[in-house]
Amino acid sequence: MSEEQAKTDNRARVTTDALRGFIQQGWAPRDETRPERSPAADYAAARRAALSAAYPGERLIVPAGGLKVRSNDCDYVFRPHTAFAYLTGLGADREPDAVLVLDPTDDGHEAILYFRPLAPRDSDEFFDDARFGEFWVGGRPTIEDIEAELGIAGRHIDEFLDQATKDASTTTVRVVRDADHALTSQLDARRVAEGSTQEVLEEADADLAHAISHARMVKDEHEVAQMRAAIAATQVGFEAVIAELDGVVDRGRGERWVEGIFGLHARHQGNGVGYDSICASGDHANTLHWIKNTGDIAAGDLILLDAGVEVDSLYTADITRTLPIDGTFTEAQAEIYDAVYAAQEAGMAAIRPGAKFSDIHAAAIRVIAEHVHGWGLLPDGVDVEASLDQETGQFHRRWMVHGTSHHLGLDVHDCALATMEEYREAELRPGMILTVEPGLYFKADDQLAPERFRGIGIRIEDDVLVTEDGFENLSAGMPRARQDVENWIASIREQR
Repeated sequence: MSEEQAKTDNRARVTTDALRGFIQQGWAPRDETRPERSPAADYAAARRAALSAAYPGERLIVPAGGLKVRSNDCDYVFRPHTAFAYLTGLGADREPDAVLVLDPTDDGHEAILYFRPLAPRDSDEFFDDARFGEFWVGGRPTIEDIEAELGIAGRHIDEFLDQATKDASTTTVRVVRDADHALTSQLDARRVAEGSTQEVLEEADADLAHAISHARMVKDEHEVAQMRAAIAATQVGFEAVIAELDGVVDRGRGERWVEGIFGLHARHQGNGVGYDSICASGDHANTLHWIKNTGDIAAGDLILLDAGVEVDSLYTADITRTLPIDGTFTEAQAEIYDAVYAAQEAGMAAIRPGAKFSDIHAAAIRVIAEHVHGWGLLPDGVDVEASLDQETGQFHRRWMVHGTSHHLGLDVHDCALATMEEYREAELRPGMILTVEPGLYFKADDQLAPERFRGIGIRIEDDVLVTEDGFENLSAGMPRARQDVENWIASIREQR
């Protein structure tokens, strides 16, 4: 229990042996059927083997992280650290305070999961522990359950610290530092005591975190399947929103209604949303990360919905559609939409093995610059090439400040610890999953924008798999060409 929780813990305790004995008796035998082996288990084993090969003879520690206090004695819903989920295959809210250890052996590493297993019914934890007890949060897996599910050794978390540092003076011990700060501090204290310096520890740990992040750039077939499931679930959420569009104007606070409808289906279809949904109508669409979602929706508005379902394995989609509330785009909305669509088409066309990641943005932003120039918005004397100049130009960025693409997977902005050379300047490889998401944003108070464009923001975003000979648009089932979007809205309304 955290210090903050201890201050607000005023629950009644079991104080008598008579009550304790009464609680402990009269239970049916527990079901000892073991879970089936996880579909992710073999893939996680292959990921661990690749990591093992990179760090022979070293002990590698990957915490899940712990519960975080929301307020007083209430915790946030738990989500394991991404590196832990990647290397174990555990997702959803599995297992707070657990730690994966790759322990060095003569021929590689043994994977051991230290966690808090199901407590016996004659323990105080069973009834009295509001954070971990079976009465309060439900049953936990046993050590035998974890071993059957994941195919790795299981141990009680109480054994972890001594085992992890038993030979720290002769064995390099690395930890993913940001996963569990309290645990990292404990490890640091013991590692420093064995002769390491804090600077050396942090540098070694950063190298481990970077290696795991970079390894996630190319997805295995299980990861691709999980991404397909997340995208299919996201389409369900978008279509549920579309079915509500014709009534959202009269509800008031319509952005919240849209957020709620998508969130309902995200929670029902998967684990929840993969990030805070952007449900931006009217001029709010010109705030790139509008997650307040407090606005009304008016007739004639567009709504920019940037949202993704995170499935139970924690893989998330990230898709944006800009939808006309009335079902059809106005002339000005259509003019901007078609420009963004053309930019997205150009970005997708640049995707193929051997091309650079940065080629996607270069292709898309050229189309944006061409349209901005065609509308006469660039400064006098600045043409498309001059605006595209990285050092002296970039004037088009007034209307599209963000990049066109990012990696996608367990995190919505995946592989974030990769270096610039490994990310923007790296070659595309089959198995990478990327977004392609150009946009144009004309703020209502932008006096350099044509009056007809002011207050209109449009983004189109899809999730794309790099294949052996090009790409596959994984979210192609969600229409994106302007006329197709209008037909999509009409067909869903007809089905109501």
